[in-house]
Amino acid sequence: MRSNHLKEMCQRQQAAVNAWLTIASPYAAEVMGHQGFDTVTVDMQHGMIGFEQAVGMFQALSATSALPLARVSCNNPALIMQMLDAGAYGIICPMISSAEEARSFVSACRYPPVGTRSFGPARGLLYGGADYFQCANHEILALAMIETRAGLDALDAILAVEGLDGIFVGPNDLSLAMGKAPKSEPDDKAVRDAIAHICARTLAHGKIPGIFCSDGDAAARRIAEGFLLVTPGTDVALLSRAASRAVQAARDPARAQAPF
Repeated sequence: MRSNHLKEMCQRQQAAVNAWLTIASPYAAEVMGHQGFDTVTVDMQHGMIGFEQAVGMFQALSATSALPLARVSCNNPALIMQMLDAGAYGIICPMISSAEEARSFVSACRYPPVGTRSFGPARGLLYGGADYFQCANHEILALAMIETRAGLDALDAILAVEGLDGIFVGPNDLSLAMGKAPKSEPDDKAVRDAIAHICARTLAHGKIPGIFCSDGDAAARRIAEGFLLVTPGTDVALLSRAASRAVQAARDPARAQAPF
């Protein structure tokens, strides 16, 4: 089976940079996959993407070196299995708030006897290789999002769930859960401390800490803090910033050189 280089990087304590796709376009996915990202996540929760479009995006990513991941819309075994069968090599699952929810999530990602994933890997077999069934339980990553107060309170119990590979922090929803305005880069001390705590506890459990960031500079800061999977913004944010800078350069070159 094709190896999971994200898992290998994190085992070496080498941080991975992840692209985040919300635009339903195989062409855009292919372009992003060629930009040097280690992984690319197809966002099925807040992205404007349906299942058929996601399949085309995974096919486009197959032509690149980027590892395909998916964020599902909720902790639903049918949705999780569908994205794995489509070729995702890892699942990011939102709103995990208890060890029981984490166990359900992990179970959907694993074939029996350790899980309840139904067999029918379809594109997973094409992308992964002929020995997909024999190796999938080891290669496929399960990353739980901590973005609720309950999830924060149950963090160590969630991290103790066998088969869970890591935690992905959603700063916006975590901020909301803590009574603050949603921010990709929270300025509230309690939220910042919660994020640092999640990272530290995840590393202590020998698992992968990941986080969504506003841009590349923020991602670099998170790597320095110990995060091993960082997302420097969405495709829409990157496109918007580049387009805005191009317009400014055309109308006012001096202003365009100023940092955002």
